[in-house]
Formats: sequence, structure tokens, C-alpha cells
Amino acid sequence: MSVAGVGEFGLIDRVTARLSYGSTVLLGPGDDGALVAAPDARVVASTDVLVEGRHFRRDWSGARDVGHRAAAANLADIAAMGATPTALLVALCIPADLPIEWAEELAAGLAAEAATVGASVVGGDMSGSPTLTIAVTALGDLAGRTPVVRSGARPGDVVALAGRTGYAAAGLTVLSRGFRTPRLLVEAYRRPEVPYPAGPQAAGLGATAMIDVSDGLLADLGHVARASGVGVDVRRDAFEVPRQMRDAAQALGVDPYTWLLAGGEDHALAATFPPEVTLPEQWRPIGRVVAGAGVTVDGEPYQGVTGWDHFR
Repeated sequence: MSVAGVGEFGLIDRVTARLSYGSTVLLGPGDDGALVAAPDARVVASTDVLVEGRHFRRDWSGARDVGHRAAAANLADIAAMGATPTALLVALCIPADLPIEWAEELAAGLAAEAATVGASVVGGDMSGSPTLTIAVTALGDLAGRTPVVRSGARPGDVVALAGRTGYAAAGLTVLSRGFRTPRLLVEAYRRPEVPYPAGPQAAGLGATAMIDVSDGLLADLGHVARASGVGVDVRRDAFEVPRQMRDAAQALGVDPYTWLLAGGEDHALAATFPPEVTLPEQWRPIGRVVAGAGVTVDGEPYQGVTGWDHFR
């Protein structure tokens, strides 16, 4: 059965039946708006959109995978501010012939990813559209912490990374060449493994700047450098190429460091810390903040594309 067969409100009933709500949700779907507790009295908010054919393909990813990805892209932004995610609002633009099971599985994936951090899907909107589009807004709570913005990095700070880079980009390349293995890389593209707790942890450690690595490490560190009025130098030897990535790169004729340094959608967190901070195991040093401007690798300008740009 397609979504046209159950109608808008039938689809809403089926989707909301798959949702559960955490302690911060005071009123969930069903009214003109949800009600979410904000104990800190400040709310961190971020939004992101996934468009079929641009951000995902149904023949590459299942509906539940797409739900996980859509939620992760927004939850990671909240974590990158040093906050804990609390709620998601989801707007769906859906072709009338979309199978109802696909929409239900999408909702299940969104809810499951949100639940990993104690957040809930609390509402949204639906519309018919020839192009399947998923727009998500995330809300988060700082719990008394100072938000970590992009503009606080200072020369001498250590640049550190929580999570992994390059895996999703490698998986995308593998899929685009018509393959489905290595499974490690393909699954990384389908469902990112985001180090959500590292965001609030970095805020507690005194991180001076932080960003979600969604478009590529060098490109996103470039945002930090530009906002802070500094330069950032990344060490190539801080990145180990895993065997599966090395083998895939050799088979496809790709430099694996292109994935590691410029690949996005793993949603690692990159942050800068004062040099006297002792970094926990979850954060590994990858470079330094320096006087100047822009991002370099081993002290030299990077030759190549540094990340994703929708309009390039």
C-alpha cells in the first residue's frame, strides 16, 4: 500500500505510533505544537535537510538507515555546541506512490537514532511532493554549560578529533562504483557512528571551539579558522588508514587520505583545546592552531578539494 492509500492523517497515525518520548517531552504530537522542557532556559537549535537523489538513494540505503542518517546529521550539530539533544521535529515531503512501509521504517530509524541520546521525535509536518525530502530540526539543552562556538580557537590550542572520518565518504565511493563491499565502509555511509557524548564532554573540558565534521574535516576546520581569525595545521600522520579502506582505495584508484581529510558525513566532532588540557581517550590530537589563516596539512597548503559544497 502507498501513502496515498492511507492518506495524510492515516500516515501520521502510523508514524506517531512508532514513537516514544523521553522525560523532556511534556506534550508530544497531536496539538499545534509540542511542549519540551528546557531546564537550562536556553535552547540550542539546528536544522538540516535530506533530498532523495542528492543526499540518499533508496537503492543504496533502507528506509531505517535514511532515518538514522537524517537524525544523526542534526543531533551531531547539537553535540558540537556542547549540548545534549532533547527533541527532533521532522517535516516530510513524500511522493504519493511511496510505500507506506517505507515511511514507517523511516520513522523507526529517526526515533531509534534519537533514542541513543535520550531525545524524542515530538512532531513535524507532511506534504505531498514529487521529490522525497526529509527536513529535521533538532533541539538541545546546555545543562548550564557555556556553548562551544566556532570562533574561540587561539594560536597554541590543540586540534583534536572524536570519532572517525573518511569511512562514509569511502562507502559512498564504493556504492557509486556499483559495489556493496567492504561492508564496514558501506554501513558507515548508511548509518554514521556519531560520538555524541564527546560534545558535552569537550565543553566540560574547556574546549575553545568545536564543529561537527559533516562536509569534510579540512573544510569544516576552515570554518573554525575563519570564524576565529587563526590558522589550523593538521598532521597527516595522525590518521591511520584501516585495512578495508586501504584495500578499497587501491582497487578504486583513490588516495585514501582524500576520504580521511576531505570526506564528510561521518559526523565526527573536531574541537580545539588549550594546550594544558589533558585529553581523554575519546579525543585524539590531530594538529595545532597557529597564527595566520586557513588550513594546512603538515605546514603546506592542501592540494585538492577540502570538502563538500552543494553548489560547486
